[in-house]
Amino acid sequence: MRATTNGSNDSRGIGVLQQRFQREEFRSGVRALVMTPLMGPAHEDFVAIRRQAEALREWFSRETGWLLQVEREGARLYKRPGDLTDVTRGLPGYNRRRYVLLCLACAVLERADPQITLRLLGERLLELAADPSLDFTFTLEAQHERRDLVSVCRTLLGLGVLHRVAGDEETFVHAGSDQADALYDVQRRLLAGMLAAVRGPSTWTPEEAPATLEERLRALVGEHVADSEEGRRTALRHQLARRLLDDPVVYVETLDPEARAYFLNQRGPMASRLCEAAGLVAEQRAEGLALVDEAGLLTDVAMPAEGTDAHVTLLVAEYLASRQRQHQADGDGAAPASARSIHEHDIADFLHEAKARYGRYWRKSAREPGAEGELARIAIERLEKLRLAERKAGAVHPLPALARFALGDAEIRETRTVPAAVGGLRFDQ
Repeated sequence: MRATTNGSNDSRGIGVLQQRFQREEFRSGVRALVMTPLMGPAHEDFVAIRRQAEALREWFSRETGWLLQVEREGARLYKRPGDLTDVTRGLPGYNRRRYVLLCLACAVLERADPQITLRLLGERLLELAADPSLDFTFTLEAQHERRDLVSVCRTLLGLGVLHRVAGDEETFVHAGSDQADALYDVQRRLLAGMLAAVRGPSTWTPEEAPATLEERLRALVGEHVADSEEGRRTALRHQLARRLLDDPVVYVETLDPEARAYFLNQRGPMASRLCEAAGLVAEQRAEGLALVDEAGLLTDVAMPAEGTDAHVTLLVAEYLASRQRQHQADGDGAAPASARSIHEHDIADFLHEAKARYGRYWRKSAREPGAEGELARIAIERLEKLRLAERKAGAVHPLPALARFALGDAEIRETRTVPAAVGGLRFDQ
C-alpha cells in the first residue's frame, strides 16, 4: 500500500512538472515570435515553437488576429502593426535606399537558383534598379554602395533567408566584386514569408493602385471586419492587443473615441491575458497602460542598459523628467505642450555640462568637443522609441511615462579591471 501511494504522488509530481514546463515553453514561444516573427530552424526557440505550434497558433489568432505558420523549414508570425503612423519602427541603420535594395534583393532571389553568389546578386540587382519607373540610382562602384548591398545581405542572413556557404562580405566591401565574393544557399520557404501583407502589391492594377505612402500601407494590411457589433469589438481588441505587445506604452489620448471607450473598459482583463502568456507585468496609470518586461529582453531598445548611448539616454530622461516635475510643482502641468517642451540645443547644453562629471566613463568619440549634439540626437531617438518623449519642430515634449525614471545617486566602485557604472535607476512614484 505504501509503495502504491508513493507511486501516485510521484505521478502527480511529474504531471505538475510537465504542466509547468509546457507553460514556460509556451511563454518562451510567444516572446520569441513577438521579437522574431520570421524565424529559421537555427533559432534557439524553434524546436519548442514546433512542439507548441497548435497552442501558439490558437492563442495568436484569438488574442491578436495574427496568423502563425510553423513548418519544418521555419516559422512565420504574420504580424500586423497596431499603429501605421509610428515612424520609430524599422531595421537598424536602414534608410529609404536600403529598403529599396532589400525589396530588389528579394525579387532577385525569388527568381534565382537554390544557390547564388554575392557578385551575381549585385549584378542582377543592378538590372532591376535600372528600371526608369523606380526613379532609383544604384551602382557597385563606390565602397558605400557595396556596403549597402552587404547590409541587405546580412539582414537576410539574420532572418535565415540566406545561409552563407563560403566567402566574406567585408572583403567584398573593401576589395570590390572582382577580388572577393561569397556563396549563399537560398531558403525559399523563409523568402516566401518576407512580405507580411494581407494583399500583395502586385494584385493592384495601375488604375486602382493607392497613390500615397499612407494609402499603400493601409491597403497592404487592411483586413476585413465583420459588419456587426461583435466583429467591431473583435477588431478593436486585436488592434489594442497588437499595440500592447509591440509598443512600450499605450496612451489613452492616442486612441480614437471608440477604441478609447473599449480600452478603458477592458484593459484590465486584456492586460491579464497578455501578461500571463508573455511573462510581462502590467503598469496601469490614468494616462495609459504599459506591459513591462522585467527581464529587459522583449525590447529593441533597453533602458537602462550598458554603454555610452544608454547612459546618456538615462541622463536625458532624468533631465526631462525633472523639468516635467518642476512644471507640475509650479502648477502649470496643464499648460500647452509648447510651454513645457525643451529644445534640442538645451539638451545638448545639459550633456555638455554632464560630460565634466561622467565623460570619463563614455567612449572616446563622445568626449570630443561638439559631440554633445550627436549624443542629444541619439538620446532623443531612443526616448521616442520607448514612448517617453516626442519631437516636434525641433522641440522635445516629455510624455507621461517619463515620470517613472529618476537617476539615483552615483555609486562609484573602483575595481582592478573596469570602473563601475555610474548612476542607478529607481521607480519614481
